[in-house]
Amino acid sequence: MARPDLISALFYQDPRAAIAWLQRAFDFQLSMLLEDASGAVVHAEMGFGSGAVMLGGEWSEAHQSPRSTNGKCTQTVHVHIETDIQAHFARAKASGAEILTEPTYQFYGDETYSCRDPEGHIWSIAQTVRTVTREEAEAATGLKITGWI
Repeated sequence: MARPDLISALFYQDPRAAIAWLQRAFDFQLSMLLEDASGAVVHAEMGFGSGAVMLGGEWSEAHQSPRSTNGKCTQTVHVHIETDIQAHFARAKASGAEILTEPTYQFYGDETYSCRDPEGHIWSIAQTVRTVTREEAEAATGLKITGWI
């Protein structure tokens, strides 16, 4: 797998547990693991399709898990899947994801759901179920849209 040009990095109190959860809940694949002499995870990378995330333990006041910051998040990680959002949703829910929104059709043609992982990171999962034109999206929202892909 070629390395993506943009990769989010997430910090966990227990990065080893996070790796296992991301494999179980989202079918992420471990592509790199760095451990120190005691076996603690220093850095990991996990792939999904053409994307990836980095993860590791907390290492400064600015690099902490939401669990350590009273649940505060500064980002949502978005994952686009090709098929079967309902099965993906069921798998995440069965793996203990805190469901924030159930799969719902969006005006731009995707069905999406959102959840929190066990340490509080927010994930948004989407599958395109219908191709929508910019004009259709503008009509549905009343917004002027520039740069529609």
